[in-house]
Amino acid sequence: MSSARASRRTVLTSAAAVVTGAMLLTGCGNDDGSDTASGKQASTRQVTDATGREVEVPSAPRKVVTLSEPTLDAALALGVEPVGATAGRGQQGVSSYLADKAKNAQVVATVAEADMEKVAALQPDLILLDETTAVKSEVTKLQAIAPTVVTAKLNQDWKKAFTATAEALNKAAQGEKILADFDTDVAATRKKLGANAGAVVSVVRWQNGAPSVVGKGVGHVGSTLSTLGLARPKDQQGASAGHSEPVSLEKLSTIDGDWLFFGALGDRAAGEKAYAEAKKVAGFGRLKAENEGHVVVIDGSAWNSAGGPLAARGVLDDLTKALAS
Repeated sequence: MSSARASRRTVLTSAAAVVTGAMLLTGCGNDDGSDTASGKQASTRQVTDATGREVEVPSAPRKVVTLSEPTLDAALALGVEPVGATAGRGQQGVSSYLADKAKNAQVVATVAEADMEKVAALQPDLILLDETTAVKSEVTKLQAIAPTVVTAKLNQDWKKAFTATAEALNKAAQGEKILADFDTDVAATRKKLGANAGAVVSVVRWQNGAPSVVGKGVGHVGSTLSTLGLARPKDQQGASAGHSEPVSLEKLSTIDGDWLFFGALGDRAAGEKAYAEAKKVAGFGRLKAENEGHVVVIDGSAWNSAGGPLAARGVLDDLTKALAS
């Protein structure tokens, strides 16, 4: 047997053992579905996930694991602090813009993979993820640990993805209010844009000495910009081929605009450091946005994440502060 196959068998065996142990400890097994330890009915409900699977989930989940950036963001926005979560892109812990709200969450995954043994050890009663993470291919293993809901397809509108997460957590009404409040604030900002109405806004992440375009399509960045009536440079229009699109230094002029929102993988301090590096690159000083003092350093952990309502709120706050009169 290969070491890889042995490792996979070990993970599944460990997961099954944890689940079995959890069932014994909580006294599950009565024919009426009651909890023998407390005498209370264990309430469940069914949801249909983004892949069409019918999943029976707890009506009031207590130990949630979120294995993608959007589901972590969404859960926190809804007042649910997961016991397990995914690390932010390029970060050791959760995305820095979520760190204060997820202080007790154990990191058990990255956007590339999940540690199945760590997930199982948390004994979750609900696992949430979406197709922004490679873990989407591991649903069968995750389902053996706890009810697993895939909330959204890749590149799905962020609001629909959030609504699906709210539904899985049985907090649909709260989710609707969060979106309604956000839309109200977007409309208020649009009315205050003044001379910046219709401005061309570029969004880039600086990494390894060069920029990458981020925030295209219907994610929390692109949709917020379009709803505000703001335009994008020609090369930042349409859907994205991936989470980010590298730009060669020979084509630096393509990232220019009336405004340039500039970040890095990490918090605002990481963005400031990257901006200092970018200003030393030949051609950067010739950008219109740089010459006019319209480069805005942002918290890249919010702007560069796969997104959710908290990230969208951070984007809107930055845009309002920079552009609204």
